[in-house]
Amino acid sequence: MNENAEVLLDIPTQQGVFRQLVTDALGYAREAGATDAAVEVSESQGLSVAVRQCAIETIEQTRDRSLAVTVFAGNRRGSASTSDFSVEALRRTVDAAWHIARYTAEDSAAGLPEEDLLALNYPDLDLHEPWAIDPREAARLAIRAERAALAVSPRITNTEGASLDTMEGHFILGNSRGFLGGYPYSRHSLSVAPIAGQGSGMQRDYWYTSARRPADLADPVRVGRYAAERALSRLSARPVRTGHFPVLFEAPLAVGLLGALTQAASGGALYRKASFLVDALGKPVFADHLDVIENPYIPGAQGSSPFDGEGVRPQARRVVGAGVLEGYFLSSYTARKLGMRTTGNAGGSHNLSLRSRLTRPDDTLEAMLRKMDTGFLVTELIGQGVNYVTGDYSRGAFGYWVQGGRIQHAVDEVTIAGNLADMFRRIVAVGADVYGRGAKSTGSVLIERMAIAGR
Repeated sequence: MNENAEVLLDIPTQQGVFRQLVTDALGYAREAGATDAAVEVSESQGLSVAVRQCAIETIEQTRDRSLAVTVFAGNRRGSASTSDFSVEALRRTVDAAWHIARYTAEDSAAGLPEEDLLALNYPDLDLHEPWAIDPREAARLAIRAERAALAVSPRITNTEGASLDTMEGHFILGNSRGFLGGYPYSRHSLSVAPIAGQGSGMQRDYWYTSARRPADLADPVRVGRYAAERALSRLSARPVRTGHFPVLFEAPLAVGLLGALTQAASGGALYRKASFLVDALGKPVFADHLDVIENPYIPGAQGSSPFDGEGVRPQARRVVGAGVLEGYFLSSYTARKLGMRTTGNAGGSHNLSLRSRLTRPDDTLEAMLRKMDTGFLVTELIGQGVNYVTGDYSRGAFGYWVQGGRIQHAVDEVTIAGNLADMFRRIVAVGADVYGRGAKSTGSVLIERMAIAGR
């Protein structure tokens, strides 16, 4: 290994140290008088190298560690954290959490998960493959991506740079009901953002690749070339007329529709009555050919986890079946607020995928364009513009006008609008061009009709 390469964490040794820290902190909490307690100890490190015009712009190396304690005095809860792992600091942190718990208001929903829901035994999901790469080599890979983008065409006149990021970490989580577990993890990514054109006609796009394993990252040259092609295709941009048309979300954007589902079906939004899906369990919310599957146990996947943020076993389940909402995303606290049981989603969803029973293996993006015939292919969304209480959806957008199933020109300065409840029900097709971002994956998604506000 290069002597300048990042020194990897000594995870086997530290996992043992962290287990003892958790055990000690739980013991201190009992001594203080806590009825229950939970402790998490974590450590991570990362390297980020950014280049521009084929020269290093920034190098950032990070290393963080933390110990967080939550204690309960009946239905009262207090939390505190520290980055000092000494015995004195550990006792002070537990005492601080206990002091907070004694003086907070009672909350009948507060408390640890029930013991029968804890993942006392869990599988190794192969979530850790660190990368002992030095800054010089990281810069070389990022420069390869940027050079590949610049070489595609003289019309690629500049870039916003390229970057390579790598990180690894590990943690141990334990509580006073018998759970004690943890695991190491890693994430790596490479991105590049080329600029096409000159003056007021400049257009920018980007592309990236991310994975838990370095070997699973896409080739830097391919990343750079594809990013450049996307930037070049935007040079034909012009506005379109206002009206109601079919809209096809490119797969990397379509995962945002799954994000909207998890937000609206999360326990926090539901018990606060701040979601358009309140009381929607068991009712049709999507078109009847659609399913949403959650699988936490896919080895190596970015959304995999053998237990959630409370130590609860997550569920491999169908969240939506034939369009019907079959499950929410609940932690112990939000589940109690709703009079239900946790779904193992403290911390978020796990490997959600949107599937259509109508999708065929040859439903590529080109096939989806033909299905749409005439309408708007969306490749970028701008701004937030989503009201989860009402479901109203309004976003600035960039994409391509499609006629006769073929792209005619790029489109800018438009807004697409609708309501998520209607959009979910009006999904008429999902492509086989499946793309994953983080914990969610889907093919391109065709919505029958949305409002498009142009010039």
